[in-house]
This record gives sequence, structure tokens and C-alpha cells, in this order.
Amino acid sequence: MKHARLTLALLGSTLIAAPALADDWFPYPAQEITPAFAADGTPSDVTYEALPGAEKAWNICVSFPHLKDAYWLGVDYGVTEEAKRLGVKLNVLDAGGYTELPSQISQIEDCVAGGAEAVVIGAISYDGLNSLVRDLAAKNIPVIDVINGMSSPDLAAKSLVSFWTMGNETGKYLAAKHPAGSEEVTVGWFPGPAGAGWVEAANTGFMEAVQGSAVKVLEPRYGDTGKEAQLKLVEDVLAANPDVSYIAGTAVTAEASTGLLRERGLTDSVGVLAFYLTPGVYTGIERGFIEAAPADSMVIQGRIAVDQAVRILEGKPYVKHVGPRIFVITQENLGETSRDAVLPPESFQPVFSVN
Repeated sequence: MKHARLTLALLGSTLIAAPALADDWFPYPAQEITPAFAADGTPSDVTYEALPGAEKAWNICVSFPHLKDAYWLGVDYGVTEEAKRLGVKLNVLDAGGYTELPSQISQIEDCVAGGAEAVVIGAISYDGLNSLVRDLAAKNIPVIDVINGMSSPDLAAKSLVSFWTMGNETGKYLAAKHPAGSEEVTVGWFPGPAGAGWVEAANTGFMEAVQGSAVKVLEPRYGDTGKEAQLKLVEDVLAANPDVSYIAGTAVTAEASTGLLRERGLTDSVGVLAFYLTPGVYTGIERGFIEAAPADSMVIQGRIAVDQAVRILEGKPYVKHVGPRIFVITQENLGETSRDAVLPPESFQPVFSVN
């Protein structure tokens, strides 16, 4: 059933899986951050309801760092499907990669010059688009921050989750399995490239979650998220620590580890976890090679961002800082999880415009 208003309702129980999607993707379990945009804001559980449709065919511009992998394809799927459902026009821009900040800025400027009335940005840089956002806000063009995060105070809204929470959920999963007083387990931990903001956030969240449990975490092994680099790190840890019970880290770490563990006959003695979801990790969970991974529902983040843009343009109530509620996917709840909420369809190809 479609609803004409936004409903915020407290959720009383722990979410273990994304709801199955029917004709509408909502109501959807989410978290609102208050005060909005605050780094130390308080999350509260809410139920997100989108508009049944737009009042007119608004022109919305969406800018992504790239569309090279399944993650951003999932966000593309979310924004384009929501534009179709709401009945608005939408153009998707691909900046070409995380080194291409000038390209992202110029693409957005061109899109606005072409008539865009709102802009959704998956930012290449946390601070580097602030001048652009300020200029757009001065022209009454709302900017919605999706997925990556921006520091601008001139944003109209944010649709995203935190990697601290992603790492924390992974740690909480392990801590619940191995509470204080139970037999100690050793975990090899591979958070990603040293110094990257999302890596440090995930590392902090993970470490805080396992504190006080029977989980012993080895010194974090940082490294590029290329498969060869992660595989070498895992090999080194296994060689030095034959008592390792878990390999936990990036999605690339998890995917690379499964083949190595099968080759060495360790699949029954070493569990594998990722702190975010990709199609490869999803398949690994499905086949029993990967134990668990939290999902940030990137498809839903994209959908919410477009709904926020339309609400702002139409002067309707909206949640200023919100994201899908993170939940951990395991083999046990995989059947209850709508794949289209957490990942793009397997056959999905990039869509660059909705008219």
C-alpha cells in the first residue's frame, strides 16, 4: 500500500534481515541521525516511507565517483529505479574514478547549467566539493549527500551509513558468538588501506565491539584492496598464526580467502567474515564459504536520496540525515533478505538517464 506521508516509527526489535520488496520498497527499517550532519550524532531507529509519486517531472542530477564495480552499480540501480517510480527525470554522471575530483565538479556544474533542479552526490572528496555545494545552495539547488559523506554545512540532506557501524556490527557478531568466559578465538583482521577514512572508521568500530569478549584480534594488517595484496596478507597471517579461527576484513579479503582456505583444507576450521557486502561476498555466504557480512543496502541509500530530493523540491517533510538500518547477513537469514534491496540485480547494466 502506498502512503502519502512520511512515517517515523520506533522499531522495537532487532532487525535480522531486509524486508522482501513488493511493488514498493518501503516501509524500510532505517536510522535517523540527530542532530543532522553531526559526527557524534545519535542514531534512532525509524521506519522510512517514500512518497507515492512526484507532483511533477523534476530534473535531478546524480554524480558518482565511478561505475566500475558492483557497489556503485547498486547505487545506480537504486537512484534510477526510484526516479522511474516517482516519475522524475534523472541524469547519472560518472566522474571516472577517485582521482577525478575536477571532473566531478565540472560535470555537476554542466548538469546544473543544463537545468538540474537538485543534485545527489556520491562525493570523491570529503571536503573538496564544499565550495560547489555552497554555490548550489545559494542558487536554491538542494544537494543530497549519498554513500560517501561530505563535510559541507550547506547540504540539504544525507542518505548514508557509517563504516564505523559496519565494522562494529561485524565485531558484535563475533563477540556474541564468543562472549567473555568462553574459549578464546584468534582473529586475523584486514581493514584495508592504511589512512583511508572509511578503513579507520571500520577498524575503530570493530575493535570497540570485540572489547571484553573472548575474541583476540591480531595486529591489523593494512593493505590495498587489490586481490593479490589481500591474499598475500592473509597468507602471511596464516603462516605466522596457525591457530587463527577467523579471517575478517574487507570484501576483497573475504573473497580472496575462500579459495586459499579451500586449497589448504581449512574451510572447516577458519571462518571468514567481511565488513561490507558485494555480490561475491553474497555468493560466498550463499555457498557457505563466508560466514557473515553486514549490509548497508546501497540500493536503498540511492532510493532514499532521490526521495529526499523530491520532498525538498516540493516543500514536503523529510528526514535530513538518514540511512538504511545495517544488518548482518548470514546463511540463516539469507532467504529472508531481498537481494534487490542490498545489491543490484545480477544482470543490471549501468543506466545513465531516466526521462
